Amino acid sequence: MIENTSTLYKMIILYMLEKVTFPLSNSQITNFLLDHEYTTYFHIQQTIHDLMDTHLILERKQGNSICYEITTEGQKTLSYFEKNMSDSIRLEVDSYIREKGYEMRNENSITAEYYRTPEQEYTVQLGVLEKNTPLIQLKITVPTEEMAKTLCHNWPKKSQEIYASVMTSLS
Repeated sequence: MIENTSTLYKMIILYMLEKVTFPLSNSQITNFLLDHEYTTYFHIQQTIHDLMDTHLILERKQGNSICYEITTEGQKTLSYFEKNMSDSIRLEVDSYIREKGYEMRNENSITAEYYRTPEQEYTVQLGVLEKNTPLIQLKITVPTEEMAKTLCHNWPKKSQEIYASVMTSLS
């Protein structure tokens, strides 16, 4: 059994990242630990920072979020200490990922952002990622910020339909 709570939090985060096939956002990791009342927000942020400092996880920008994934060194570390984590904690993580995994994957795999161009228009960048590989990326120039916001807002609801349409039209 892991006695040091800091080590336990690190093992939980590594275990979570090992169990998914996509990076997890800071809020997804934090939500799990807070929902299960393991620790406070500030301890979680310190733990994530410590894991990055020791190169057990790495940070990746995805759309407007910062996401984390486990490194090879993190996988090795987890393999050494995972057996010391209680079965009940592993079951909680497994259950959480089973219940919320699809939702969590979609949160991080669909990107939508916009920026103002020098020509005073707006460029909207939309994308869908699968295991960190782009399935589709669209860059659209629109005349108003309101239109850019609308496209970003609608993209998560319409991305699958648009991807299927493009694939059908082009193949």
